[in-house]
Amino acid sequence: MILQAQSISLQIGETTILNDVSASLETGELLGLIGPNGAGKTSLLRVLANLQTADSGKVLFNQQAMSSIDRRELAQALGYLAQGAPAHWPLKVKRLVELGRLPYLSPWERLSRKDHDAVTQAMAQAEVTHLADRVVSTLSGGERLRTLLARLFATNPAIILADEPIAALDPYHQLHTMELLKQHCLNGGSAVVVLHDLNMAARFCDRLLLMRHGEVALSGTTEAVLGHPTLGDVYGIEVETIKGRTGTVLVPHSRL
Repeated sequence: MILQAQSISLQIGETTILNDVSASLETGELLGLIGPNGAGKTSLLRVLANLQTADSGKVLFNQQAMSSIDRRELAQALGYLAQGAPAHWPLKVKRLVELGRLPYLSPWERLSRKDHDAVTQAMAQAEVTHLADRVVSTLSGGERLRTLLARLFATNPAIILADEPIAALDPYHQLHTMELLKQHCLNGGSAVVVLHDLNMAARFCDRLLLMRHGEVALSGTTEAVLGHPTLGDVYGIEVETIKGRTGTVLVPHSRL
């Protein structure tokens, strides 16, 4: 296992955000975090990304406590895409993508040929090459997200941690983004993705972690989790399954 969360608990004020949550990620695996709003998915992802300190429990990266790993090494190995993916600076798209190479540069060091090649490839992957000279603040929400995905790919991280990466995208770019994440895993990387679209989870994820009230309600293969009665109980809905061309399609039928 390349990444492990062991008995993670987190409390903010009087509110329990995570309660004794354990999860693991293997090389080449795409793990989906699913569950209703407020289940703790984003908080768990931030703990895995070393952006949130848990009150108890620990995270291991390659069997080593994450807290003991050099920050530059972690920045090269872990790529994090935040929910909503804000971009606060009036930078051009290409320059923003170039920031993905910062973990490899010393202070004041210029981009090398290798860095420029990584940026060019990442922009082509995310289909934002034509936006290179646009200012990020003038982009649509979907274009901005794809630009931030390109910055993520420019880092070439072993593990991608993405919080709702397809929420602002049209169907074409939803599929494209999930295909990119899946290909990253097939190429030897790994990814943890927060998803609300259960059918995208069904198509692309190897395993799922179903969360409820800051705890793990169910964990297992994608097929096992999506076919379990607990799924409907957690979401408070009745789920109808239909056999489609690419596999089982889940249709939220009614609220319980």
